[in-house]
Amino acid sequence: MFQSLLIANRGEIACRIIRTARRMGLRTIAVFSDADETAQHVQMAEEAIHIGGAPARESYLNIPAIIAAAKRAGAGAIHPGYGFLSENPAFAEACAAAGIIFVGPSASAMRAMGSKGSAKALMEKAGVPLLPGYHGTEQDASFLADEARRIGFPLVIKAVAGGGGRGMRVVRAAGDFADALRAARQEGASAFGDDRVLIERYLERPRHVEVQVFGDSHGNAVHLFERDCSAQRRHQKVIEEAPAPGISAEMRDAMGAAAVAAAKAVQYQGAGTVEFIAQDGSFYFLEMNTRLQVEHPVTEAITGFDLVEWQLRVAAGEELPARQQDIRAQGHAMELRLYAEDPARDFAPSIGALQVFRLSDQGLRIDSGFVAGDRISIHYDAMVAKMIAYAPTRTEAITRLRAGLAHSDIIGVAHNLDMLDRILAHPEFATGSIDTGFIGRNAETLLTPKLQPSAQALALAALGVLSLEAQTARTQAATSADPHSPWHATDHWWINTRPARVFDFYLEDEVHTTMLSPAADGWHITIGSTEISARHAKLEDGRIHALLDGMRLSASIHRADEVISLRHHGQSWRLRLPDPIARAGEEEGGDDWLLAPLPGQVTQLLASEGQEVARGDVLVVLEAMKTVFRLTAPRAGRIETISCRVGETVREGQILIQFASTEAEAD
Repeated sequence: MFQSLLIANRGEIACRIIRTARRMGLRTIAVFSDADETAQHVQMAEEAIHIGGAPARESYLNIPAIIAAAKRAGAGAIHPGYGFLSENPAFAEACAAAGIIFVGPSASAMRAMGSKGSAKALMEKAGVPLLPGYHGTEQDASFLADEARRIGFPLVIKAVAGGGGRGMRVVRAAGDFADALRAARQEGASAFGDDRVLIERYLERPRHVEVQVFGDSHGNAVHLFERDCSAQRRHQKVIEEAPAPGISAEMRDAMGAAAVAAAKAVQYQGAGTVEFIAQDGSFYFLEMNTRLQVEHPVTEAITGFDLVEWQLRVAAGEELPARQQDIRAQGHAMELRLYAEDPARDFAPSIGALQVFRLSDQGLRIDSGFVAGDRISIHYDAMVAKMIAYAPTRTEAITRLRAGLAHSDIIGVAHNLDMLDRILAHPEFATGSIDTGFIGRNAETLLTPKLQPSAQALALAALGVLSLEAQTARTQAATSADPHSPWHATDHWWINTRPARVFDFYLEDEVHTTMLSPAADGWHITIGSTEISARHAKLEDGRIHALLDGMRLSASIHRADEVISLRHHGQSWRLRLPDPIARAGEEEGGDDWLLAPLPGQVTQLLASEGQEVARGDVLVVLEAMKTVFRLTAPRAGRIETISCRVGETVREGQILIQFASTEAEAD
């Protein structure tokens, strides 16, 4: 076994690998970009080496810089993590050329499985089930149109080098094929530098089921059962679980055997995942990921094995730690991916400081590379943590996750905690019968429900604001010249009167007036026609606790200026208190500007000053967290000023383009 390991990755991925490597007694070496100088993986490792600028291409995708760092640190092996260079055969070859062990499969196995077309041809020879389709090399448009008619509609066009839904188009009629082919090719060329495509029959309601495989250099290959990854948004996984619910023993055995056959077809070594789509009791090969997957913890939970340890041992030349007959699955595990994104805004990524980052780990496993105070950068993936539950049954695993979400909170960036809870609570999810279109079909209830805060939530918000004010006053008193001055008092006692506090909480266009009147043993709270008796209000560790009408309730609360962030019973609200000074400067004429909808980097400017544009024309292309946003003209008119440039990082709400006023245009 090598004695030192460099992790060519960042965030929760690097932290998770470091934990196992340190347990095995290995010296760990982290690498970091300009944006990650104080990141958690840097602090966890014994050593850390700077490798370049914040953009991934300058650091985590910079093969020469990573190899140089490994040589400088004397690393015996490099673990690529998952993402970045983990499936890059050139990186594996660069490691070998430098005399450093690459913790992963061979470059030839990566190449064989890296192209969807060649991979499917290889799987066909190995007897792995495939969807009807065309996976050949001929790319003439008329030939592909003929193949499409042979396959039948609906069908899907996929970029050969694609992934994550990019370069993919669903076609339901022959008349739409030409435009869809053109779009898929353009996106494939833009995202992957390869415009080749394949065509397959499209399943309307498939499940996404994948099998964990492992191979070693001694010819052994095994599977560690399957995972269901059907809960997806924009073709990217949100919730994964093992074992897959509703899979028969016969189908489980058949999928496992097919996955092992796929691995043996390329003499696979290390961790890999063979992905299938399944419908109506049949399954078909989708692709093979030649790396460890984000969702591997659920497999670890049901089998009891540490898959990173397996990777390290196989890379060191050891045989697999277990044979197929020794691998058993017990219980049920489920993983939630926690993202800094806004589901109500088409999952737009969110950046900023984690003012509050509190994830409940009671009975749960939390994998994360962040702590409160860290910043989410525009340069990397939006996932901030994974929450994993293991229990004897699927129902118990869901219950544990919902309890964990209820006692967790993220403030400072948008997040998907509420959406995850709504998915877990959905009756269709509870039955285990969802397919990959589940979230899209239920978007109105899962992504954008306009839930008003209950009277109890508003009462907790008001009590929380009072408690935060008292906390601030006590802090100021303690640091003042006269800490016992009556001017620091927070007991709400006034002479000859019983004062009331009134809070106007604004939520979008709604205002929720909440009045608190002192009572003998607490507060009397009035919200519309609702009367609530409140006692024993207490602020503790960012949560407000109170006895409301004899019921003990609590909520997470945080105040930033006039914004009150509240989370109660699995639902989050951003309430605003009125700020007349801030509103005094507001002006009309929002259509005269194009504003950045979120922080990001300008990658393209498609207009110039003085140009006449139509409403809806794409003017600026913005990129944030691997997502591309095309910003369009809010109205027709003439561009007066462009206030951004290609390569610039802009903040949310920043004016990018200003239009000439309608009066000036008329002149």
